[in-house]
Amino acid sequence: MKEPLHPLLGLQRYQARELAFKLGLKDRLASEAAKLMLNLSKVFMKTDASLAEINPLVVTKTGELLAIDAKINFDDNSLFRHKDIESLADETQEKPLDVRAKKANLNYIALDGTIGCLVNGAGLAMATMDIIKLHGAEPANFLDVGGSVTPEGAVEAFGIILSDPKVKGILVNISTSDRHSSARDAL
Repeated sequence: MKEPLHPLLGLQRYQARELAFKLGLKDRLASEAAKLMLNLSKVFMKTDASLAEINPLVVTKTGELLAIDAKINFDDNSLFRHKDIESLADETQEKPLDVRAKKANLNYIALDGTIGCLVNGAGLAMATMDIIKLHGAEPANFLDVGGSVTPEGAVEAFGIILSDPKVKGILVNISTSDRHSSARDAL
């Protein structure tokens, strides 16, 4: 079941009740489930989350509604508005190359291939990875240095790519448009 949220108002009471009924809940359990869904919606909206879920939500043999597990993913681009959430980050739980990239303001995603990709722009990254695949290889990463990378950031980008033992080569695809000139100059 899917229920769209209003972008400003979030989940509405009538929507939560309808969902509870569609789940087969009645009376007190339907009210509890609706309240839980409304609260989850509020957390999602208030924290600028990209995901907020309860899975599983169960009814026990004694008739209690329990959220057994929950997950929330926060949008990195909104963390500047949520210093309390940002302070909870634990770099020891993240991949070291992801931490390095984040500190250098680089967009990095490790993949399974052998060709490192260093680009300036997400669209260019996707096109570059498509070209690599077209020629029978697999990209080792998505590394977007953006349009305003510093020389130090460019050096770190190469360091991140070369830290992956699977990388056998690097394809640098930097746009030469004026809006990306700082990335071109840094490299």
